[in-house]
Amino acid sequence: MEFISNCTTDAISNAAKALKDGHLVAFPTETVYGLGADATNEKAVARIYSVKARPNDHPLIVHISSINKLEDWATDIPDYAIKLAREFWPGPMTLILPRKELAKDFITGGQNNVGLRVPAQPVAFALLKKFEELGGQGVAAPSANRFGAVSPTTADAVVEEIGKYLDQTDLVLDGDNCLIGIESTIIDCTGLVPKVLRPGAITEEMIELNLEKNTDKSEGKSAVKAPGLMASHYAPKAKVFLNSFAEPGEGFLALSKFQTPVGAIRLASPISVEQYARDLYVALRSADQQGLKKVAVVVPEGTGLAEAIRDRLTKAATR
Repeated sequence: MEFISNCTTDAISNAAKALKDGHLVAFPTETVYGLGADATNEKAVARIYSVKARPNDHPLIVHISSINKLEDWATDIPDYAIKLAREFWPGPMTLILPRKELAKDFITGGQNNVGLRVPAQPVAFALLKKFEELGGQGVAAPSANRFGAVSPTTADAVVEEIGKYLDQTDLVLDGDNCLIGIESTIIDCTGLVPKVLRPGAITEEMIELNLEKNTDKSEGKSAVKAPGLMASHYAPKAKVFLNSFAEPGEGFLALSKFQTPVGAIRLASPISVEQYARDLYVALRSADQQGLKKVAVVVPEGTGLAEAIRDRLTKAATR
């Protein structure tokens, strides 16, 4: 495994060639770090599943460089999906759409839909463009962590999490800390109206404002498979307790307005919901690095990004 801390044009070109040659490349996005492979190379994609210890029926998100590549992978694209893509791509939004032949079962988990995203992070965007110049059509890239664990938001966290499972020919691109810090919003676009499957930085309110229509808010388990929908996910080794104040020697995570309980170990003191999202996974990883057994969390209130944070913390606490 090669760790590349200076992502020059040549380094990104070499990383694109590594992808085309069937190797894995971990790279930053604005959400979390992804573990990338050529989305049309079954053997390379199988290595993603192996490195992550990910069940084979869990679909992967395909990263593309622009909305112009959408029709290479998807068909029967509703007008509202095009409108969302024009407004929020590049950005932290994944659209689930009916797949074309290019999206094979080894990408979609055997379902007839495919998840697509155009990331906004400069290193990711440049990597995708170089990869496509070499004839690549898309990069499959789930978060660069073991399945169910905390997603990495730094290159060092990638190495700590999966470094021992990577080959010498695989690469890790260091693009600094992720700007948003939690995974993309996933929107099911296979129905008459969009349905948010996983909340993120592109909020339901933003979607409805853009479309001038309501989203599907029906309860119950969706028939569409997408990443991060399991009841337990994003979990550190430490046990997470929600809306609880820590005892001495236990971890504590809350907005800065909440005072640290006596003897507790403060993991982060974000001053805003946006900073809370950026700090979240770093704080949970810090708890494990310090060998803490319990983390007490005061979850942020409100809609939008606060809802996405609550989603991740609820899943982290369910195990």
